[in-house]
Amino acid sequence: MPNTPPAEITGLYRYPVKGLTPEALEQVALRTGETLPSDRRYAIENGQSGFDPAAPSWMPKTVFLMLMRNERLAALRTHFEDESHVLTIHRDGKMVARGDLETAEGRAAIEGFFAQNFVPELKGPPKILVSPGHSFSDVAKKVVSIINLASVRAVETMVSADVNPLRFRANLYARGWPAWHEQGLVGARLAIGEARLKVVKTITRCAATNVDPDTAARDLEIPTAIQNRLGHNECGIYAEVIKGGTIEIGDTIAVE
Repeated sequence: MPNTPPAEITGLYRYPVKGLTPEALEQVALRTGETLPSDRRYAIENGQSGFDPAAPSWMPKTVFLMLMRNERLAALRTHFEDESHVLTIHRDGKMVARGDLETAEGRAAIEGFFAQNFVPELKGPPKILVSPGHSFSDVAKKVVSIINLASVRAVETMVSADVNPLRFRANLYARGWPAWHEQGLVGARLAIGEARLKVVKTITRCAATNVDPDTAARDLEIPTAIQNRLGHNECGIYAEVIKGGTIEIGDTIAVE
């Protein structure tokens, strides 16, 4: 695609626990065939799902606590520590739960918080799920999600409101492409330093984008607005890492 302008990475994020706080990164080492390290490493089961840690398989997000239905999650501020595996949860500026997600005791502490505070949302006892090497992504393939900031600006005109890009919960945020340019990149190879990624599909948006990540208010109708204006409800792309390498804020994304 010789006419594709370069883009620049303006934001890098991972989501250690599905549905909880995004964590900003300055740089990250990508590995072939993998997500960002610790991205969606854990999920909170909402009722019996049948997930088997010994034989993990992809499951739809509806079996977990997640923003599409459980917007109160956005009112929490969480942080995951890689070395200790400790998840800390704050609400209204106060720490309300803390636990090592790799121990039964630590998981129980986090599960207890959700059992006590998310009763209306629960279909059964909440349970922290984890399996080595598994990612609780919205898609079965291990991918990196990319959002074009110009497309977010275009969405703002559709909904007549400011739109925080974090509503889209991407791994990479890119500046420099025209609005919706990324929709035509399926099948293309992206070069970011030494790393190479292949764009595998566009991202279908759900009601999670309607939730303000700062206020936890469900205050917009983003997928509906995109559908009404463009005839689809897609925004962003998924890419598979086909060659590893370290990427960082400010790196150029070039289409090969």
